[in-house]
Amino acid sequence: MLPRGVISAAKAARFGFKQPGIKLSPVFAPRTTLGNKKQIRWHGDGPGTDAPTVQLTFINPDESETRISARVGETLLQSAHRNGVEMEGACEGVCACSTCHVILEQELYDDLLDKMEDEALSEDEEDMLDMAFGLEQTSRLGCQIKVTDGMDGAVISLPKATRNFYVDGHKPTPH
Repeated sequence: MLPRGVISAAKAARFGFKQPGIKLSPVFAPRTTLGNKKQIRWHGDGPGTDAPTVQLTFINPDESETRISARVGETLLQSAHRNGVEMEGACEGVCACSTCHVILEQELYDDLLDKMEDEALSEDEEDMLDMAFGLEQTSRLGCQIKVTDGMDGAVISLPKATRNFYVDGHKPTPH
């Protein structure tokens, strides 16, 4: 058995590394995606502090704006929590509630939808959005949206309220 974080010859070949035994950082590990494109899959708190960033603007329920630097590869929910944006995320990002409901601009919504496997939201996300307060045509769950380079300058609106079926007022502390 190899030490934790060291990959086997088979995995090295699958991920395109030239030699086995490469030690991977505990923060991220490569994975193969559709079309054999390599992507980074982040574990734990998301991408490291050295990840590229994009600028996002959140429109808060009180109509004030919060500008943040979001790391490419993390979810909107992770970005919001890391930057103090008031987005609940009662289920802690596992698509089991609608408290991270966001409303996107039409162009961003369409761009994200075009890049999805079936060009459609997952059934789980659709089911959770059915319970969201203030649902709009361009509504999505922040825990299901990965920040990409193409999102630089995007404006994301938060609804006026959320429906938290867990416990009134429960807001998990990100860990």
